[in-house]
Amino acid sequence: TNTNTRTTLRAEGFSCPSCVTKIEKSVGAMAGVSHVKVHFASARIEVAETVSADDLIAAIAKVGYTARASAF
Repeated sequence: TNTNTRTTLRAEGFSCPSCVTKIEKSVGAMAGVSHVKVHFASARIEVAETVSADDLIAAIAKVGYTARASAF
């Protein structure tokens, strides 16, 4: 069975709401990602996925933002 995990990341470098769209498109296009929600005010990125946090962080880095795993 393929179970989704939920990963919460913190992002740095958000300056505008269009940053949210860029990140959601980039992460959402990844194979294995079923849901992504970027919270602009708190700089949190919530992802339901079957890929590793490292892969998510790399995808976010590709569009120009720094993200790291978050405990909350």
